[in-house]
Amino acid sequence: MEFKILRKSKKSNARLGLLKTKHGVVKTPSLVSVATQGIIKTLDSREILETGSQISICNTFHLHLKPGEDIVQESGGLHKFMNHFTPLMTDSGGFQVFSLGFGRDQNISKVLKGNPGHIEIVRKGQQPRSLKIGQDGVHFRSPVDGRKLFLGPRESIRIQEKLGADIIFAFDECPSPLASKEYVEKSLERTHSWAESCLRAKKSKQALFGIVQGGRYKDLRQKSARFISKLPFDGFGIGGEFGSNKGDMQKMIKWVIKELPEEKPRHLLGIGYLEDLRIIIKEGVDLFDCTVPTHYARHGIAFTSEGKLNMSQIRFLKERTPLDGKCGCYVCKSYKRNYICHLIKAKEITGLKLLTFHNLYFFNKAVEKIRQEIKSGKI
Repeated sequence: MEFKILRKSKKSNARLGLLKTKHGVVKTPSLVSVATQGIIKTLDSREILETGSQISICNTFHLHLKPGEDIVQESGGLHKFMNHFTPLMTDSGGFQVFSLGFGRDQNISKVLKGNPGHIEIVRKGQQPRSLKIGQDGVHFRSPVDGRKLFLGPRESIRIQEKLGADIIFAFDECPSPLASKEYVEKSLERTHSWAESCLRAKKSKQALFGIVQGGRYKDLRQKSARFISKLPFDGFGIGGEFGSNKGDMQKMIKWVIKELPEEKPRHLLGIGYLEDLRIIIKEGVDLFDCTVPTHYARHGIAFTSEGKLNMSQIRFLKERTPLDGKCGCYVCKSYKRNYICHLIKAKEITGLKLLTFHNLYFFNKAVEKIRQEIKSGKI
């Protein structure tokens, strides 16, 4: 992998770059489309390409469960297995430490909404109910068949090497946004130790990104960024929580970016609402993955220049206009709102497919516009 910075903004920390991999070149900043189980739900490989998606990320934990990394390796790696035409990443499985642990226990995501005061804070030494976090890794129960699983830094790297993505991530713990500072400090020690283990374990030529954690605590975020940036990673992920509002998110990203080497790519993990894009790109983020465009599509929501449209609402049955008259995607060129509304209300899979395609295209165009604004000196 090679990363080259083409232009730096004079008005912000935004920058334009080229990320070169064996399977293609990515113009940064870029959205990383989420292909959890080796596919962006409802789309085939050709359609993914047509949405303008430059790079996608698959989920190591879920691909380990099914079909298993050996099946993928025997098929020639993820690109051949998926018939996929652009660069790929795999995460490490670290997010599942949270999502299947304290996230499930407390019914929360890593982004808090509303007032969480009624929920118990995670204290130092506390363990989730359904998994056990140790110094060497994490003991899980498979959500598929209940069998015992162990995933640590060496296991994560071994699985990711067999999957064969262009870019892989170090195994980390994504702590709960309700974790106490004492818990996050201990968690950070594990994440840093695991980062070193991942570097020792890696045998392949894949690019390996280290992950910065530290929760909402400035000193821990900066400590983590300094530690991880001194290790010989090819790039850096910024993980964990980012507060409960956009101001907190911007501030926390700024803490980390300031400590990372300028010449290497920065990937923001799991953040990318439409209104986030300018904020995170102006702070110097090069890559970011988010399920928002695809997740919302599967709930009948279309992102448009008019705002979000809930296509299950009966009023759209009378509208014989495109989803978005300003959009150039094939969905907006070929289908009307009344037909898409009918498909959603009839619970037809094709309706979800059309919205997924449109939303991904819309997000990728939004990022492309921001790249043009950086090039022209507007941001």
